[in-house]
Amino acid sequence: MNPVYNFSAGPAVLPKPVLQQVQEELPNWHGSGMSVMEMSHRGKEFSGIIAQAEADLRQLLEIPENYRVLFLQGGASLQFSMVPLNLLAGGRGAYVLTGIWSRLAAKEAQRLGDIDIVADNAHVADHAVPRQEDWQLHKDHRYCHIADNETIDGVEFDFTPDLEGIPLVSDASSNLLSKPLAVQKFGLVYAGAQKNIGPAGMTLVIVREDLLGKAQAQVPTLLNYAVQAEHHSLYNTPPTFAIYVAGLVFRWLLDQGGLAVMAERNARKAQALYAAIDASGGFYRNEVALANRSRMNVPFHLHDEALTPIFCQEAEEAGLLQLKGHRLLGGLRASLYNAMPEAGVHALIDFLADFARRHG
Repeated sequence: MNPVYNFSAGPAVLPKPVLQQVQEELPNWHGSGMSVMEMSHRGKEFSGIIAQAEADLRQLLEIPENYRVLFLQGGASLQFSMVPLNLLAGGRGAYVLTGIWSRLAAKEAQRLGDIDIVADNAHVADHAVPRQEDWQLHKDHRYCHIADNETIDGVEFDFTPDLEGIPLVSDASSNLLSKPLAVQKFGLVYAGAQKNIGPAGMTLVIVREDLLGKAQAQVPTLLNYAVQAEHHSLYNTPPTFAIYVAGLVFRWLLDQGGLAVMAERNARKAQALYAAIDASGGFYRNEVALANRSRMNVPFHLHDEALTPIFCQEAEEAGLLQLKGHRLLGGLRASLYNAMPEAGVHALIDFLADFARRHG
């Protein structure tokens, strides 16, 4: 039987050693007689789990002491609301639009306060990230929001903006932990877990302490970053199982050598796949500017869209799963997260060549 490789954009592939450890520990965590799913979130067992997860994450990302780590619920999409609820405080927010997720974030923020679209690549043929010198920022903006990697559009920032004092807020859902990150350059970073972090159900927020306590009085308690930070993500029952698995992923990443090692692997995987697409003579095409091609999410189209369902069916028969593109853009998409082995990418590349030979 051929190996099976899962290219889903999320919920996505998890490291096999992590899944195996979960399987072993599921009925009886470390001799406690309980599954993690059965533990009190205020008991000593889970207190140790969440503390270790935060410690390992801080080591991975070299998170400065003046940043708080929050393990929340609601997915990254809830952060589209929590960011303006906590940071606008009657002022104006700035949004840079590079794809579907940043547009959704801006649309949600508009429901809650005043924002400005300071840059937009909607009419750029190659979907490039707008140059920072073209952003229409003002010093009185309370924050500037970006989507560092657009999971659907396959557009990734090739630079970290320097906003001269305006807090930078990043939706890093699909590329956090795929490479080193200069956390100190951001005011707040958030990410849904189901890409490189762990299973769906948990959202990670890393926020600078001086940005806490700015929420207006009417903001619901559970949506207040300061409350969540004060209670160490335990104001109410957190997503305990997802936090536990994420902690195992953090430990796996450390055992692999950390984020610099993962960045090298991820660059090799992406470069190999893009090279195969570019060398296909137009049979396959990716429409993103070279500098902004995502290392995590590779959308591409066939020269004849009528072949797309055939491609997906044959790929699945070959053990290459979840390659259908997002419903809003169509085409195909391969997600190359940390847990996707290089062997999986090369299996896909071989399939691309074979499919083109047979259908070209």
